[in-house]
Amino acid sequence: MNAVKIDNRLTVASQPDPGSFSELAGKGYATLVNARPDGEDQAQPGNAVEKAAAKAAGLAYAFIPVTGAGITEPDIRAFQQALADAKGPVFAHCKSGTRALTLYALGEVLDGRMKRGEVEAFGKAHGFDLAGATVWLDRAAKAAPQVKGFFDPRTWSIQYVVSDPATKRCAIVDPVFDFDEKSGSTGTANADAILSYVAGQGLTVEWILDTHPHADHFSAANYLKQKTGAKTAIGAHVVDVQKLWQGVYNWPSLKVDGSQWDRLFAAGDTFKVGSIDARVLFSPGHTLASVTYVIGDAAFVHDTIFMPDQGTARADFPGGSARVLWASIQEILALPDATRLFTGHDYQPGGRNPKWESTVGEQKRLNPHLAGMDEARFVALRDARDRTLPMPKLILHALQINVRGGRLPDPEANGRRYLKFPLDALEGAAW
Repeated sequence: MNAVKIDNRLTVASQPDPGSFSELAGKGYATLVNARPDGEDQAQPGNAVEKAAAKAAGLAYAFIPVTGAGITEPDIRAFQQALADAKGPVFAHCKSGTRALTLYALGEVLDGRMKRGEVEAFGKAHGFDLAGATVWLDRAAKAAPQVKGFFDPRTWSIQYVVSDPATKRCAIVDPVFDFDEKSGSTGTANADAILSYVAGQGLTVEWILDTHPHADHFSAANYLKQKTGAKTAIGAHVVDVQKLWQGVYNWPSLKVDGSQWDRLFAAGDTFKVGSIDARVLFSPGHTLASVTYVIGDAAFVHDTIFMPDQGTARADFPGGSARVLWASIQEILALPDATRLFTGHDYQPGGRNPKWESTVGEQKRLNPHLAGMDEARFVALRDARDRTLPMPKLILHALQINVRGGRLPDPEANGRRYLKFPLDALEGAAW
């Protein structure tokens, strides 16, 4: 193992032996950061072994798996958070130490404590080649649109601000309106964090976009429209979802014409975010109404495709279909390999940091539901998996909000708002 002390807070290293973790703790280290994805080589201990060994040694542990080409801002911020949360010095490793130091250096540049031109010299001073970090910075500087993700750990959802740096105009994608099902409390902390970011960046909101009527969180589209005046939009097939759930809820007064949104997008429709061209793909399968927004070189694929280590979306909701989902995914994978894909949820497999950005090329190579897969095998895999899943705990709460564009029920005579949901309407009981 080669270990290099960067400063009093951080040491980066090649792969350590988990048997040495107690020795690291004895030297005063408080936290171990593992930046290696599992399966890089046969001799690698792996996340589960390292996590258990760190716990036994009294070390805090963070799993931030990255590849050199696949580092994203969420990974950089997770590394920074691990440093900030540590109760003492941090020992961070990958296979050689380069990726661990890259995560650190990129964070220093993003926060203005180091200049781009200083990165490679900084690496050489510590015995590492950080040329990949400057490539990352150059690519990020050219990215259009700029994308800022906001992770909500309560619902595992990612919300986005998608902005045009040339015009300072933006779209908000899949915002979350806070809801606690145990108390019935609602709140706007997630949406207000987005508004704070928009104000801090001097952005003007043009669009509030939902990719589909969500089954696991409330949409904040209506709240944000009231705050910003921006147009709301969703896929045109939301009317089919409205008709389906009108029956489930026995809700004859529900308008099922999509009039709750300012615009209903059909497949192939185009629009702009500032000066950046955007278009709409119809992506059903997860739901009847799901769409993908392709904005510049970025595609917002909602729950259709997760991160490569998580696979794909379930297709057993009312109106869902694994076969239709496969066809939707093929259209997304037909985009250029460098297209950035932004997912709607991340469930942090193995306890890793939240992630939400990949590329078409990475999905083709690394997603076990897609790499080397054909339609028949995918449908069989998806159907078998979906039979084991309970319904989302908020589906009956959320759909009656989200089929109305994020509008809460009207207050009744006593001034309170009430949700209504049917008993025994859906399969998938948790027991």
